[in-house]
Amino acid sequence: MVTDTLEAAPPLASDLCWLLSRASHNLTTELTAALEDLGISPRAHAVLTTALTGEHTQTEIARLVGLDKTTMVVTVDELEAAGLAERRSSSTDRRARVIVVTAAGRQSVEAADKVLDRVRDDVLSALEPDEREIFLTALSRLACGRLSEPVRCAHPVRRPR
Repeated sequence: MVTDTLEAAPPLASDLCWLLSRASHNLTTELTAALEDLGISPRAHAVLTTALTGEHTQTEIARLVGLDKTTMVVTVDELEAAGLAERRSSSTDRRARVIVVTAAGRQSVEAADKVLDRVRDDVLSALEPDEREIFLTALSRLACGRLSEPVRCAHPVRRPR
């Protein structure tokens, strides 16, 4: 379905960067609002979910999630203050700190997953059932493949706050 906004800006309706950026911003805003009652942000959820996949250092999680060092430090500080995660020494490198999810953090992830599933299902309901899998597969292929890392450029693009 084409919205009035897209009809008002026809050149942008075929601009892949604009479309992805707009969708990302609006979805992140919707997810942030949906998670507010749980006291967790989409960014914190991404960090916790990634930390649950194994013994990862703070730097590794930042890279996997796509966060800069400063944002990662602030996020982990917030997670520690909320009792959802802890920094611990790595079992393989005493200089490295790994992020460990606490029991409260696991519960928070489980609750957030239910909210995120509900929002995802609602958002994807705008597509026909057979389009949903195709869309997710194609988007995943782009985000985890061709667009998984930014290219070097003279003026690096900053992410919106």
